[in-house]
Amino acid sequence: MLRKLALLSVFAAAPALAEGVPDLPGPNLVIEITGEANGRVVIDLLSDKAPKHVEQIVALAKSGAYDGVVFHRVMEGFMAQTGDVQFGNPGKLEATIAALPKGAAEGTVQVQGMEIPVEYIGPGMGGSELPDIAAEFSDISFQRGIVGMARSEDPNSANSQFFIMFAPGDFLDGQYTVVGRVIEGMDVVDQIKRGDSARNGAVEGAPDVMAKVTVEGEAEEAETAAPAAEAPAADAPAAEEAPAEEAPAEEAPAGEAAPAE
Repeated sequence: MLRKLALLSVFAAAPALAEGVPDLPGPNLVIEITGEANGRVVIDLLSDKAPKHVEQIVALAKSGAYDGVVFHRVMEGFMAQTGDVQFGNPGKLEATIAALPKGAAEGTVQVQGMEIPVEYIGPGMGGSELPDIAAEFSDISFQRGIVGMARSEDPNSANSQFFIMFAPGDFLDGQYTVVGRVIEGMDVVDQIKRGDSARNGAVEGAPDVMAKVTVEGEAEEAETAAPAAEAPAADAPAAEEAPAEEAPAEEAPAGEAAPAE
């Protein structure tokens, strides 16, 4: 589904760095950014708060799906959005569009059940080959450095796109799934190329790129969990699924410019 992010407010400038953020248990998403911003950003993924979303992000990162994907929507004082695996990699966009089913009208293709002119297809309109995820809302507030999932108007439509907050945006609380928080490289995030405010943050020219996205910390987590797995079955409590929750949409709630897919 088409994911769009809209912004209603301009936020006050935030401190240059988000300091003193601990690295909690769980995998870390490591992003090497190139462009106007150059450097390493580490995101502590909160698998205890949004297990299904984290699982999907980790799977996409391990497959290399995020490599080469641009920050297509970046709004000053709000957030930087990326993660469109389908249409967000400039090196693969032409081939991706060519492979789409043709629409009935000349010069159109079918995307998510809609017939769209080819010239309108671009970063921010897609997701991935993996299924959409049910919302996993939590009590974590959208503060500077928080990472949320973009979605459409459907709360259960998050897929691959995510965004990083430049400044607090508590109007997103309880409407978008929080998946992590930046624990290293917020100064790099602050340098990401901004988009055009008149075009809802769309980045023109050459957007900054997630050159390489990897996952760290899983081995340690697995080793820590291993002893529990060896306990007698009778003593092990039944596993529970985390409540379904969600993150800033691939489209933002009406009246607000939030990260949307």
